[in-house]
Amino acid sequence: MVKHLGIVGAGTMGAAIAQLAALAGIDVVLYDINDTVLRQALERLKRSLNKAVEIGELTAEQSTDAFTRIHPRTRLIDLSHSDIVIEAVIEDLRIKKDLFKHLEAGTKPTTILASNTSSLSVTAIASATHRPEKVVGLHFLYPVEIVKIVEVARTEETSEETLQRCRDFLNQLGKTVISVTDSPGFIFNRIVHPFHSEALQILGEHVADAEQIDRIMKSEGGFPFGPFESLDIVGLDVSLNTTKALFESSSGDSRFRPHPIQKRMVESGHLGKKSGRGFYTYEEGKK
Repeated sequence: MVKHLGIVGAGTMGAAIAQLAALAGIDVVLYDINDTVLRQALERLKRSLNKAVEIGELTAEQSTDAFTRIHPRTRLIDLSHSDIVIEAVIEDLRIKKDLFKHLEAGTKPTTILASNTSSLSVTAIASATHRPEKVVGLHFLYPVEIVKIVEVARTEETSEETLQRCRDFLNQLGKTVISVTDSPGFIFNRIVHPFHSEALQILGEHVADAEQIDRIMKSEGGFPFGPFESLDIVGLDVSLNTTKALFESSSGDSRFRPHPIQKRMVESGHLGKKSGRGFYTYEEGKK
């Protein structure tokens, strides 16, 4: 049973995983190099937990207990006692490999080092360490509190003990384990990518606007979100980084080529809900 969890990266995914673990009774060290990002993450977590109390999903005591289990830190050394460390930083292989070198040096030999990558090679990330048997991919899907599945990606070096400990940990969180081999995009992103890319292609050809496409996919397709609503929720920058990583890791497969619309929006700072503007405008601004 996991008692101490470390999370590197206090962005949308890192903070959401921290909340999930804290609600499961696990002490969480939430690390980010940027103290401002940490403060913003704690504010989002507080709002999220308060909302859960308001709608009756949690009691006030459960909310308070969970919040006190999350410990913000700006030093990697504070992750040293973690049973598992989950990395949830930008999809950049160089950054992740450098981070895993430092995590290996600063944690126990028994600590599992997991990446929340959705598109990069876990094998390549593990190659930066001297204990690849302890490295695994744990791909949580957004929104973390709703989506039940987590993709567990093993490399040829990942030990069965590591996999079993990860399965047990995910059971603690109430998640359903989907076991996959280390391959670009795993299952979910390989399938969801055409949903977004074809919608962007239709938009770029002026066949229909974003609202029309979303409306028909929800009303007739049965999807809970349209492709552009989905992109706004995930973040255009996050989606673009994932697409670029898929494109590169698949040796330039044209199916994964980033669309110019997405690039322009990111360059303009229109990142979706978190920036207040994406394919739609959000009056509340940053989330």
